[in-house]
Amino acid sequence: MLLLVSISGCAQNTALSPPPGGEQVSITVKVPPNLAADPMRVMYRSEKCPIKRSGPDWSSYEEDGYLSTTVQPQQQGQSDVYEAKLPINGGSRCQWQLSNVTFGVTYANTTHFGENVRGGPGGGLIVMFDQRLPQQRSAFAVTHEVSGDVLIKKDYYPWVIERFLGRHEKVARLLSGGEIYSYYRAQNTRKVVFEPQLYADYVLYSVEPKVQNEGYRRETYPDGSVTADGFDPSFKRLQAIRLGQSQCTSKF
Repeated sequence: MLLLVSISGCAQNTALSPPPGGEQVSITVKVPPNLAADPMRVMYRSEKCPIKRSGPDWSSYEEDGYLSTTVQPQQQGQSDVYEAKLPINGGSRCQWQLSNVTFGVTYANTTHFGENVRGGPGGGLIVMFDQRLPQQRSAFAVTHEVSGDVLIKKDYYPWVIERFLGRHEKVARLLSGGEIYSYYRAQNTRKVVFEPQLYADYVLYSVEPKVQNEGYRRETYPDGSVTADGFDPSFKRLQAIRLGQSQCTSKF
């Protein structure tokens, strides 16, 4: 396993040093065609190597030290499965402990959407292995409490957005229910399997306004229906279209 380590805090400890034969967490991603497994951003924390902070009143306090590591999941043979095994105890004098992992899938190939379309976010998970909050956190996110071996299956749809303000660009990202990241707390879990299901034939196209504050983004759904009401695209509507369910004019 290749560990590319960048240090934030506790700078005297420049590398993980997990004990031989120590307990590990296995994280596996099954990657659909045209997508790629993202590098995993792994956060370790340490009570033994705290960081000193200053409060707004110039008082000082301490919080747990942290160390950020990037791990590239490895393809398993010629399959579409990618796996990384992460030590629970990161070792060294600080006795780093696994805190959370950010991982997922994004577009690796966007040529089928046309020229000059770049890949964007949307297919990410954050799994927390302790009680601390992750470094990336949405105020509206729901944390799912899970235990034991965890299998996460999520549906995704291609979402191609054309923007004009600032600069003209097209971005292909993944749309699912909820936020860009889905959050899971799995304190006693030692195996996580992520199986994203991409419905590649059901593309949502969005065109943003060309002039600031003039109109709303225009959404064209796979069945040809169009909305421009200022709301975010409806994941439930995409699901209903794919499943052949009747549509109504109300917003899901």
